[in-house]
Amino acid sequence: MKIVFIADAFAEQVLGGGELNNEELLKMLAQDGYDVLKINSHKVTPEFIDRHIESKFIIANFANLKPVLRNKICDTTYIIYEHDHKYLNTRNPGEYPGFKAPKEEIVNIELYKKARAVLCQSQFHLEIIKMNTELDNLINLSGNLWSLRSLDLMKAMAEKPKSECCSIMQSNIIHKNTREAIMYCKHKKMPYKLVSSKNYESFLDQLSENKTLLFLPKTPETLSRVVVEARMMGMSVIVNKMIGATREPWYELKGKDLIEYMRVKRKMIKDVVLEELS
Repeated sequence: MKIVFIADAFAEQVLGGGELNNEELLKMLAQDGYDVLKINSHKVTPEFIDRHIESKFIIANFANLKPVLRNKICDTTYIIYEHDHKYLNTRNPGEYPGFKAPKEEIVNIELYKKARAVLCQSQFHLEIIKMNTELDNLINLSGNLWSLRSLDLMKAMAEKPKSECCSIMQSNIIHKNTREAIMYCKHKKMPYKLVSSKNYESFLDQLSENKTLLFLPKTPETLSRVVVEARMMGMSVIVNKMIGATREPWYELKGKDLIEYMRVKRKMIKDVVLEELS
């Protein structure tokens, strides 16, 4: 099977949760002997699709994919690995009451309808998509992918001594809501430390120095890797109702138990991807 993976950015270009997840999937597929080609969405052309028309496509973030090519992709065999809500003009259901957008805000619907499957991060994620699109090809993956190295690293970090501070993710993205998290700590007289690094392992190291993660996003988090990472590292979390992970049955796990579950989840997610592409 030849697989083409289309995304706006990859992990070597942007250090984001979706990109890290996608990179691990790409590595696992390649290790299993699949011929995998990754391409940035802005580099895709009609000729590229024609040359790979017999391949299977995985479509991740596609904001930079030209609209005419979104229609052309519909003639291929593909799945959408959804990381947010690209069926919405805003990509942000948090802007609408009850997360239900007006019909005029729905976009790319044919691309979603004709996909073999739309892979969602959590049941919370799936239910928001279902409410807005009425799609019947949605699958809840109920988790993310972490490398074995990252899981081993978090297992070690779970054991190290932790301070009484709260870790707050420092982000310039407004909906990550760093400002209000800081205000919360000040109001509650809770000590806090801002966590930020362009290096993923350094970020985890900083995050795990403290006993608690405080995260109060303004928009629905399809899963929230950082929340799951905190729990894998034995931390407590203070969150609001915007976190997809909190609705999953495995969320009650913590530390080593959650890490081992995510080891198993690696094969489960890969198997779903391959089954839906076959």
